[in-house]
Amino acid sequence: MECQKNKNLKTCPCTYPNCPRKGICCECVKYHLKNKELPGCCFSKEAEKTYDRSFEMFIKDKKLK
Repeated sequence: MECQKNKNLKTCPCTYPNCPRKGICCECVKYHLKNKELPGCCFSKEAEKTYDRSFEMFIKDKKLK
């Protein structure tokens, strides 16, 4: 499968400056799961900006909606 980085960049919600995985979804998911986290695209815009990618933040974020 060919990487769709340029296409993914158009919709990637990650606001982390200089993220080396931005737009490379497979690497992003692998990185965050390895660290017991979720990628920024799983969170609301407000929660994503906190850079807290924990499962606890995910649950808290979803309860707020």
